[in-house]
Amino acid sequence: MRFVPKYTITNQLLANIKQITSLVAEFNNRQLSKLVMVDFIQQAQAVSSFASTSIEGNPLPLTEVKKILKTKPENLRDSEREVTNYNQALTNLNRQLSNQSFSLDLPLLFSIHHQVMNGLLPDFQLGKFRQQPVVVNDPRTGEVVYLPPDQNEIKSLMIDLISFIQHESQIIDPLILAGVFHKQMVLIHPFMDGNGRTARLATKVMLAKMGLNTFNLFSFENYYNQNVSKYFQTVGEFGDYSEIKDKVEFTSWLEYFTAGIIDELLRVKKILPKQVLTPKDRLEPYHEKILAFIREHGFISDRDYVKLTKRAKATRALDFQKLMDLGFIKRQGKGKSTYYVFKTNEN
Repeated sequence: MRFVPKYTITNQLLANIKQITSLVAEFNNRQLSKLVMVDFIQQAQAVSSFASTSIEGNPLPLTEVKKILKTKPENLRDSEREVTNYNQALTNLNRQLSNQSFSLDLPLLFSIHHQVMNGLLPDFQLGKFRQQPVVVNDPRTGEVVYLPPDQNEIKSLMIDLISFIQHESQIIDPLILAGVFHKQMVLIHPFMDGNGRTARLATKVMLAKMGLNTFNLFSFENYYNQNVSKYFQTVGEFGDYSEIKDKVEFTSWLEYFTAGIIDELLRVKKILPKQVLTPKDRLEPYHEKILAFIREHGFISDRDYVKLTKRAKATRALDFQKLMDLGFIKRQGKGKSTYYVFKTNEN
């Protein structure tokens, strides 16, 4: 049976869509220099990795998540691997989005799931539909609240869902499509574990492809994590899927989903730098080398910079000063021990 979701375009939903469209246009019309958002990107990915795994019960606080993503320890506990996996998936997806090299399909979902759950599930379950039944428990009481569809139905249900998205992509507003996809995938529960994380990442891809160029800054997972109970109650359902599948109503979820996007876009709007691209703001290739070195190593000194460029000492000092003036980096240490690190929103 062809998937046809039930929802109503309420006044609230329509108002939300109009506000999102306006905010997206405002973002996309701003002429920001290529690397003006380097620090913001790092912060947003850390927030996304923290929030999306926290929703699923990961106990690590944001401060610890940021530390793990910065130091990249070799021997990881499962809680640490969850956040590093999610962060790496975000990085890879953004790279693919930049190349416009993919669309929403089963291989993409399998790839996302494999990245998110690598080292957390047996290899034979990575990027593959589950082969056994599962139940969804209330995280507070442990009581079974939802029975997903039988494993033998998963492939056809996911194909129907993706076919609906692809077929209606030129007809239905992309925000509605993204919201419908998110909830229906959670209900199908196609994998043994990692369904929520995979659904949220795939939804972010759909939002990015609608023209939201701030994908790297976008952490709508943070909105859900502020009230996890409400998220689960709105995105999920109670009962047996086989009995309720024809009764599922997407309207309240779509209102909540779009409200979350507005909340996140307004947060991003507040933190984005106000300046537009001018000759004074423009970064040259040697500036980019400094930032790339810090991203890889965590810091850079003048001794390191000498190896990257043939610029004179006085000119190198001006290069560091410009990046400090633009708010990218800050100076640490004194004299010969001076080095530079990214300036975050916290300092």
